[in-house]
Amino acid sequence: MDRKLLDLLVSPDTRQPLSLLDGKGLEALNRAIATGSVNRADGNPLTQPLREALVTRDRKQVFRVDDGIPVLLAEEAIPTAQIADFPAA
Repeated sequence: MDRKLLDLLVSPDTRQPLSLLDGKGLEALNRAIATGSVNRADGNPLTQPLREALVTRDRKQVFRVDDGIPVLLAEEAIPTAQIADFPAA
């Protein structure tokens, strides 16, 4: 993802800056998705593993990136509190 674009992106509801989710966080998220225990903020389940994602500074929300395009909709946010082994900052 372009660094200049990444510097401009913020969470749509908390306005926190976003950064690329690291490998450990992505692995933990995809393990939880595989068990069927991950829901988006709107309550719909997440069923497909992610190849790339953005995370808020406080690491409480993740936003998926589809084909290089960030999906920055509040209802599409993935709360990390539901992921037991999601790494802290």
